[in-house]
Amino acid sequence: MPEVLCGIDIGGTKCSIALIDESGKILDKIYTCAHVEEGEEGMVDMIAGEVKKLLKRNQVSQSDLPAIGVGCAGHIRHSDGVIITTSNLEGFNNYPLRAELQSHFEIPVILDNDANAQAFGEYKFGAGKGFNDMIFVTISTGIGAGIIINGKLYRGMTGTAGEFGHNIVEPDSELVCTCGNRGCLMACACGMALPYLFEKKLKEGIRTTIKMPSNFDVSKINGQTLKKGLDMDDPLSKAVISDSAYYVGIGLYNLFQTLNPPLIVLGGGLTNWGEYYLNQIKETFYALARDMIFDPIEITLSDIIGEAGVIGAAALSLE
Repeated sequence: MPEVLCGIDIGGTKCSIALIDESGKILDKIYTCAHVEEGEEGMVDMIAGEVKKLLKRNQVSQSDLPAIGVGCAGHIRHSDGVIITTSNLEGFNNYPLRAELQSHFEIPVILDNDANAQAFGEYKFGAGKGFNDMIFVTISTGIGAGIIINGKLYRGMTGTAGEFGHNIVEPDSELVCTCGNRGCLMACACGMALPYLFEKKLKEGIRTTIKMPSNFDVSKINGQTLKKGLDMDDPLSKAVISDSAYYVGIGLYNLFQTLNPPLIVLGGGLTNWGEYYLNQIKETFYALARDMIFDPIEITLSDIIGEAGVIGAAALSLE
């Protein structure tokens, strides 16, 4: 295995670039938010410049790297490195990001969806070590998944396999997903759903111990707010978290019946809710699976905390 790997994680608010060692530990990193203000070409030029700056200050040459791995949110056609669509960045529809970045470097550039990158990072360096097959699910503002089969990412015919958030778990839901369908897991259980669930529970009469001003904007409710509520044993926060966990549990059950994996790893911002959240998810999962589990399946939280995106992107160069 090479001694140094390089990864780029392109998000809607932050871009992270890092060098990591063969154990998955970050050696050095650069963060920037300036890429959001750039157009397509400007962003590529800026990121390429930051990568070269990082290499120079660590005395790493391109020839020391097997490749540069890039993770980006959106639908990615892996075969030609094109962003088909992304809601995280202005523009970039049908944009050949891999080719544009490749023009700045002498070594291969590998582009994939951010959930796929995180899945491969977890497989190489995290909770997936020792498994040939696993599924990684990220639960944050949105929900996505990466699927590892026989040690390789399964991407499907286009490259968009693992769009787990668009599994429909509540067809009659009032919640409309960004895709236009009602009751997608992403609409019911991720960060986008929290204000709706919070307000719904309030109307149902569930009390809260969170101090809120009379003019409090419920749309500002997020995972961090509910984590504070959970830590204070707030009934309303726990009810919202339980609802989110219920729908995730249904989704994991569907994954289990479809792919029968030995391991499902959960990551993303909402998993900061910790064991309470995980146990609620498992409760729903096992209630549905009942006696249909013939061999052990492990459902656990990610081992790679905080930097999963950029570590996963770097790991892509090892696939």
